[in-house]
Amino acid sequence: MKKIFSFSSLKTYQRTHREDFPEGLGLRTHRALSWLQRTEDEDDDLDAKFIFLWISFNAAYAQERCLGEKLSDRKLALRFIHELIQDDDECLLYNVLWDEFTQAIRALMNNPYVFPDFWDYQSGLIPEDQWKAKFDFSKQAINKAIGSKNTTRVLAILLERLYVLRNQLIHGGATWNSGINRDQIRDATRIMARIVPITIHLMMTNQSRNWGTPFYPVIINK
Repeated sequence: MKKIFSFSSLKTYQRTHREDFPEGLGLRTHRALSWLQRTEDEDDDLDAKFIFLWISFNAAYAQERCLGEKLSDRKLALRFIHELIQDDDECLLYNVLWDEFTQAIRALMNNPYVFPDFWDYQSGLIPEDQWKAKFDFSKQAINKAIGSKNTTRVLAILLERLYVLRNQLIHGGATWNSGINRDQIRDATRIMARIVPITIHLMMTNQSRNWGTPFYPVIINK
């Protein structure tokens, strides 16, 4: 049976258990839930809904780098995804990817407009044959990962693509409610609307794991 986590059910769990949360986890989930709630008002505006979902995900995930560790943002994201899946005893992320969104994921992976090297080519940073070769290689990699149901790999590549879409919107590289390229924003929003609540659920139900120090701790002026 498909398991759906609403803002209401997640908030109820958070209120019941937050006294036991480490400070960092408490702040992360409080912020993430506030933005998740905001998405409920944007069912008719996919651009806004996607942005608010990404902020919610970022509130849950983004972290200060530990002293002594020099990890790229990509490696941090991979580690975060790996930890989520390790703690996903009910295979919630697995079921979402393979039972609900396989076709949507394939469509996103075959869409050059959410592939970063395509835009590097458009900016004149790399030649056409280079971005096309990387795109073909990337499609082969994702098809292999989908074929073997490698949830960690698929989710990591998927989030890389969605990050390009996020940048287009946040940095003004797209028109609000544009009549073009709506397929990717529709699919991306549907996927994020399922992944983000599961992420928050997994973090709250695995409170013993060190989820890292959040950016911008709360500072109370005295």
